[in-house]
Amino acid sequence: MSALTATSPAPIAQRRTFAIISHPDAGKTTLTEKLLLFGGAIHLAGAVKAKKGGQSARSDWMAIEQQRGISVTASVMTFEYNNHTINLLDTPGHKDFSEDTYRTLTAVDSAVMVLDGAKGIEEQTLKLFEVCRLRDTPVITFINKMDRDTKEPFELLDEIEKTLALDVCPITWPIGMGGRFRGCFNVMTDTLYLFDDNSGARIVEAIQFKGADDPTLDEHIPAAELAKFREEVAMVKAIYPDFNKQSYLEGHLTPVFFGSAINNFGVRELLEALCDLAPPPRVQAADPRAIKPEEPKFTGFVFKIQANMDKNHRDRIAFVRICSGKYTRGMKVLHVRSGKTLALNNPVLFLARERELAEEAWPGDILGIPGHGHLHIGDALTEGEQLYFTGIPNFAPELFQRVRLDDPLKSKQLKAALEQLSEEGASQIFKPLDGSSWIIGVVGALQFDVIASRLASEYGVKGSFEAVQYTTARWLKCANKNKLQEFCDKNKYNTAEDASGQLAYLAPNAWHLQRIQQDWPDIEFLKTRENR
Repeated sequence: MSALTATSPAPIAQRRTFAIISHPDAGKTTLTEKLLLFGGAIHLAGAVKAKKGGQSARSDWMAIEQQRGISVTASVMTFEYNNHTINLLDTPGHKDFSEDTYRTLTAVDSAVMVLDGAKGIEEQTLKLFEVCRLRDTPVITFINKMDRDTKEPFELLDEIEKTLALDVCPITWPIGMGGRFRGCFNVMTDTLYLFDDNSGARIVEAIQFKGADDPTLDEHIPAAELAKFREEVAMVKAIYPDFNKQSYLEGHLTPVFFGSAINNFGVRELLEALCDLAPPPRVQAADPRAIKPEEPKFTGFVFKIQANMDKNHRDRIAFVRICSGKYTRGMKVLHVRSGKTLALNNPVLFLARERELAEEAWPGDILGIPGHGHLHIGDALTEGEQLYFTGIPNFAPELFQRVRLDDPLKSKQLKAALEQLSEEGASQIFKPLDGSSWIIGVVGALQFDVIASRLASEYGVKGSFEAVQYTTARWLKCANKNKLQEFCDKNKYNTAEDASGQLAYLAPNAWHLQRIQQDWPDIEFLKTRENR
């Protein structure tokens, strides 16, 4: 990672591109809504789990997301705040969609980790944090749901330090918890904010005080609670070191904020910290060289494909992270994988389900490029240079099923639908060399529900899933083409092509996979495959 140079264009320095990561139900999508509310992108926050006649979360556009109150795709939202352009990526929290989250984390410069104050660090949060650690991604922590009974704040900080091996620095400190949660104290600015607990849907300004010792606090907080709060603030200042920005940017320290997203407590402080503390666009790993954001020529990579976001247009959107240079509408770029030139005439910026035609964009920004399947995950776009961006893999699926059509005459529609859905990266399809039906492979079981829902609602294809005997897949790589062909001929019932034409071996169990690897030492069996 390198800092921007003094001569970097101001629009680059003003970009903040981050993802929100959490365990399901920690309040991630609610926090996303409230950041949009404080950023002025929306004027009334909707309930995440919509009741009859209510609003669904604006970042959850897919029908199954609105029905179940979960995020299963990564949504991209852009808005302005305090002279900064904020690119917020709301990722799936459910472990069955972790592959989409992993790729999304390749497109951000920092992350906000949301913890449920009552539960602390949960399984999926830990996994996603480890992904951030692998990429040295700076992480800000937001401890949510302080309006409920939670663990003690010092206990939560200790848990972060021990579980994540991460230094902590409290930036805000809660005043009480549960029914006695009254607000937050900003340790860095020595400012205290008391909140109105009825301010969830709209912004209501907090009552502000200077310092924990402000004598007028006696009029607002009972004496016993105020004494405990002042004692805790004194302990925080004595125990924890001052915030070290360089340590945060290197991924060794996390600034910690407390709050309640559903009531807007602490959201503004978090948003201001993202502007002040989070890094601008960082260097992107690529082959044969790394790409610096201040370079004059345009580069970018596709990290996500989403079909049918607008049912009226049956469209496909490729999400492109700009890494260097400046995008201007109508510019022509090289699609490195195909060698073809693309004219970028109609890319868009996103605010949840709303789109705005992008006239210009800078490193850190996320462009949505409409298309019909010519762009794939991992594709590089440049102004002529031959390169590809690394660290954007496909993962070997662990669950496999076949689709049985209710109407056999819709086999062509099924094939087209499965190919389109697999290009989005949430599922993979394999065509066995023995000529049998397409097999769907996924990382998590809930993905099958999403596929079935989308096949019916978006493609008019209805059917059922049936189990197959496979438990894992490995992509095949061999320098000797004759040896690879011999392998395929002898194992055609377990060998298939994926949607991109890559050969893969489908194993019925771990023992079988180990045995086949021993029998064919000249062939590599790959658990991941780079998109290039």
